[in-house]
Amino acid sequence: MLEAKCVKKAIIPSTLLQNPSPGSLQSTRLALHVSQDDPSSCFLYIASGSHIYNINVALEESSVTKGKDSLLIPEHTEIIASSLVNRCPHRSEIQSIVLADAESHGFLILGSVDSYGHLIVSKLDTCGKDIDRLTYSVLPHDNGIGEGSWSGLCFSPDQWSMAAVARSFCKTVDVYDQDIHIRTLRPLWSPTSLNYMQYLGNGNQSSMLAITEECQLSIWDLRMKENGGCVQRICGIPGDNLYAVCSSSTGNIAVGGADRTVTVYDPHGGIHLDG
Repeated sequence: MLEAKCVKKAIIPSTLLQNPSPGSLQSTRLALHVSQDDPSSCFLYIASGSHIYNINVALEESSVTKGKDSLLIPEHTEIIASSLVNRCPHRSEIQSIVLADAESHGFLILGSVDSYGHLIVSKLDTCGKDIDRLTYSVLPHDNGIGEGSWSGLCFSPDQWSMAAVARSFCKTVDVYDQDIHIRTLRPLWSPTSLNYMQYLGNGNQSSMLAITEECQLSIWDLRMKENGGCVQRICGIPGDNLYAVCSSSTGNIAVGGADRTVTVYDPHGGIHLDG
């Protein structure tokens, strides 16, 4: 059981971000990094419009205050520093950002994708500094022509160079190895979230993707060509769209969405475990 040690609230200065952009319904435009060497502060990466902002927030130890029905009450904390990340020159609104933790290698991987599927990946310093390291960008096959929509991004948990980009309006999921396009998956419905699966019996975590498509959950094997790579599909209730998916080290998959519940599946047996 997880237990909160502190709950902090920081106010973003209007001089840094004056008019936040709305984003799509399920946009994931927030990423967090806490350094192992200095847990007294954390770095928040926030996307708004076509920019990403880096905010250093103090995490001083304090007791957890609870209100009615054990509701956690946050304490105000200071912002130590804030800046604009200059390594992410998008031309349209950013829909998703992901921070891959490669601190053991001495750097962080920051990925961002905008509403037309333009992917930008940068190496950043572990202390949050925007330094001159490897940056690459990938345009979608249609060069972003057409109507913009929600786009999602995820990195492989064991190989940060492997990334998958989902585009809702185009109903596509593109898989890349750095800036090399590997293949395109074509879901039946508009994708709403995606995640690499963390557990596989053969130890290869870079070949399986879990994708939510409106009210359905689908599992894809990047090594297969039959059925476009889709190996399993679990149908939910029409109208109750799913907006989040994640997997555990045991292989179970959790999804959540419009019905405000979390459902856990065992994909090996197709069993609904909890809700």
